[in-house]
Amino acid sequence: MAPEDDARMDGRALMDWARESVRALESHRDEINALNVFPIPDSDTGTNLVFTMRAAVSALDDLVASGPVGEAPGVHQIAVVLARGSVVGARGNSGVILSQVLRGLAEAAVGEHMDSAGLGTALRMATNLVSDAVSYLVEGTIVTVLRCAADAIAGIDPGTPVARTAAVAADAAAEALVRTPMQLEVLGRAGVVDAGGLGLVVVLDALVKALSGHAPDRDFARFRPRGNLPAAVARRGDSTPGDHAPGDGAHAHDHAGHDHAGGDAQGMDFEVMYLVSRTDDTGIADLRERLDALGDSVVIVGDGRGSWSVHVHCRDAGAAVEAGLGAGDVRGIRVTSFLLESHRSGEAGRVSHRSGEAGRSSPVLPSPEDLSRAHTRPERRRRGVMAVAAGDGAAELFTGEGATVLRCDEPITRGQLLGAIRKMERSEVLVLPNGALPAQELVAVSAAARDSDHEVLLLASSSMVQGLAALAVHDVSRDAGDDAFTMSEAAAATRWGSLRIAAERALTYVGTCEPGDGLGLVGHEVIVIDPDPRRAVRRLVDLLLGTGGELVTILLGADAPAGIGGELTEYIEHGHPGVEVMVYEGGQPGDLLQLGVE
Repeated sequence: MAPEDDARMDGRALMDWARESVRALESHRDEINALNVFPIPDSDTGTNLVFTMRAAVSALDDLVASGPVGEAPGVHQIAVVLARGSVVGARGNSGVILSQVLRGLAEAAVGEHMDSAGLGTALRMATNLVSDAVSYLVEGTIVTVLRCAADAIAGIDPGTPVARTAAVAADAAAEALVRTPMQLEVLGRAGVVDAGGLGLVVVLDALVKALSGHAPDRDFARFRPRGNLPAAVARRGDSTPGDHAPGDGAHAHDHAGHDHAGGDAQGMDFEVMYLVSRTDDTGIADLRERLDALGDSVVIVGDGRGSWSVHVHCRDAGAAVEAGLGAGDVRGIRVTSFLLESHRSGEAGRVSHRSGEAGRSSPVLPSPEDLSRAHTRPERRRRGVMAVAAGDGAAELFTGEGATVLRCDEPITRGQLLGAIRKMERSEVLVLPNGALPAQELVAVSAAARDSDHEVLLLASSSMVQGLAALAVHDVSRDAGDDAFTMSEAAAATRWGSLRIAAERALTYVGTCEPGDGLGLVGHEVIVIDPDPRRAVRRLVDLLLGTGGELVTILLGADAPAGIGGELTEYIEHGHPGVEVMVYEGGQPGDLLQLGVE
C-alpha cells in the first residue's frame, strides 16, 4: 500500500512531519519575513516559526534518544513532547500559535496512531485553543487560516486516508491565505498576504509531504511583495516613524492579538515574553486581565502540562513581568524594544541586515549615504558581550572569551550594570547576568539601556557556569537575535548546581540543616544536606548526572576545600565513565564551587 493510501498516521510519520516542517520553514524563512507590513514592515515571522519548530524537534530528539533504539514512540507521546517543546521555545505571536497547533495534536491523539477524524479534531482543538489564548482576534491572520483548514476537514470519514485529509486541510489553508488581503485592510494596501498564515500553509504542506511522499505544488513567489512597500504602509501614516529593534520582531507578524481598537502596536514600547509555571486557570485568568490593562496583543497559551507561554506588547515591561511573578514561577524572560525613540529630524532610519540581505525596507527608506555608513561602521560599534562575574579566575575566563566583565564579588546595583553597558560603546550588547540581579531589575536595566544607537539583549544565565556555556557558542557573525537565542539555549541546556556551607540552622525542602553542614543546591534549591561537604558534593554530582551528561565544568571558589577539584575529577571518571571533566579556579566568594553539566 502506498503511503498516501494509509488510513492512519503513526509515530514515525509524525516525527517525519516535525523535521520536514523545520526544513520547509527554513527554506521559506526569507519569503515569510518579507511579507510583514503590520504594524511595521520589517519583522521576523519566518525566523520565529523556525526557532519555535526547532525547539519542538529538539524536545523530540531528547525523547528518541532516551527510548529503545530503533523504536518510534506513538503519536500521543510524540505530540505531547512536541507541544511542550514548542511552548517553551515559542518566539513571537506566530510561534505561540504554532505551539497550539502542536498542542491540538497532543490533545486529540489518544494512542499509537491518528486517523483522519483525529486530525480533524486536532485542528479544531488548535483553533479553539488559539481563540481562547488571544484576547482580541483580528480576521485575515494566521488564526483565520487555521480555522479554515479545520473547517475543511470537519466531520470527515475516519476511513479516509490521512494523507488525503491533510491535503484537503492544506489546500483550504492556502485558499484562505489568498483571501487575507481582503480581510485585513493593511494587507490589501500593501498587496501581500499574512506572513503567519503563509507559515502555517508551509507547515501543513510539510505534513502532506511526510504522509504522502510529495508536497503540494504551490507558487509561493506570487505572495512576495512587488518592489518596495507602499509609502503609506511603510510610514504607518498616523504615527511617528520609529525603528524596530532587530531580534524577535514578533509584534509585526501575524496580528492575531492586537489591540481591540483594531489597530496596531502604536504607543507600545516593548514586547515581553516569558514562561509561567506553578499556577492554575484562575491565576492565568487574573494574569490576562492585568496584561490587558497594561497593553495589547496579549496571547497566553499552555502546553497542557502546567507551563504557560505569555506574550504582550506594553509600555511598562517591568510591570508586565511583575504581573507574571504574581501568577506563578516566571522564567525565560525576553524583552524586545518595540518602538524606539523618534528619529532625529531628517534621519532616514536604520538599515537592518539579516540572513545576508542588505537594504531591506525600514520604517523610513534609507538614503545611499545611510547605507554607506551602515557598511563602514567602526569596529567599536560591533556587538559585545557583558558578563557579570565574581572572583579573579572567573573574571579571567570570561575576559579570555572576549567578554567585558562587571565584577560582582560584592552585590551590584542595576545602576552599576547600566553604567557598565553604556561604557562598552557597542551598538549591540548581549548581557550574561549570571544570577547577579533579580529578573525585574534586569528588565529595568535592559529597557533603560536601549536607545536609537544601542540594542541590549538579556540572556537567561542564572550562574557563571551557564554563562560560560553560553559564551562558548557566541558568534558575532550571526544576527543579534539569533546569537542571543542560541546562547540562551546553551545556558538553558546546562544543568547547574553549587556547594555551600550552611551559616545557620535553617529549614529546607529536604530537611533542617545545621551550621557548618555542606549544602548541595540544584539551581536555587537545596537538595542535599550532609555534615561532610566533600560527601555532599559527591551526592550532588550523582544527582546532576543521573539524567545524563557529557561534560562537567567545575568552577572552584575562593574557599573550596584543598584538592577537591582532583577528587571530584577522579570520582566522576570512575563513577560516570565517558563524562569529561573541566576544572577551573574561579575564586568566587560564597559558593565553594559551581557545577555545570552539559
